[in-house]
Amino acid sequence: MTSEGKQKAVVLLSGGMDSCVCAALAVRAGDIAAVHVSYGQRTEARERESFLAVCERLGIHDKLIVQNDALRAIGGSALTDHSITVPESHAIGHDVPVTYVPFRNAHFLAVAVSWAEVLGAEKVYIGAVEQDSSGYPDCRPAYYEAFNQVVKAGTREGRIEIVTPLITMRKAGIVRLGLELNAPFDLTWSCYSRQDQACGVCDSCVLRLRAFAAAGSKDPIPYAEKEIVEC
Repeated sequence: MTSEGKQKAVVLLSGGMDSCVCAALAVRAGDIAAVHVSYGQRTEARERESFLAVCERLGIHDKLIVQNDALRAIGGSALTDHSITVPESHAIGHDVPVTYVPFRNAHFLAVAVSWAEVLGAEKVYIGAVEQDSSGYPDCRPAYYEAFNQVVKAGTREGRIEIVTPLITMRKAGIVRLGLELNAPFDLTWSCYSRQDQACGVCDSCVLRLRAFAAAGSKDPIPYAEKEIVEC
């Protein structure tokens, strides 16, 4: 507990829409420290910029930025390997897409849990979403249930809990919740391929645009082009 009586917690903040809403929720519940992992993704600089801006808007002062070179070296994903093209949303089928970064969230969670131990935090928040997502296997509830068992067995006191408050929500519901929390959507970045303007056609952009349309709100970030999205 901090001097103000709030419980210390760590939030993984990529700078994207979901992690921003997760952070906005977390700051209401405790004294929050935010961690950002750069891993050689195409939009690395833009995501880091969003991380810092969201932290400032939400009043998160305790920040950690970590560089993970392993994921780019390993490759196997369109996000980290420039020889693999980022597909447009309509080209993605039912299989795990090429934008999946192999076992990425395990790397992120390991950093966050390690820092939580040092800070004396008992919760790690992550904005993972299973519904209306790209279908990544490390965004499923069973994954986090299993990871919590690993954390319990592998930390000094075994009390750190990974919390996934958005995991069962639809994207439109996440947008509505973010609007209620006054989450700074204007500072976030979700595009997989561009850093100047969001492309509007990758899977992440299309899911985001559909969510805002379904929520009856306008997405505040700039887009290079927009396809008609169906709610």
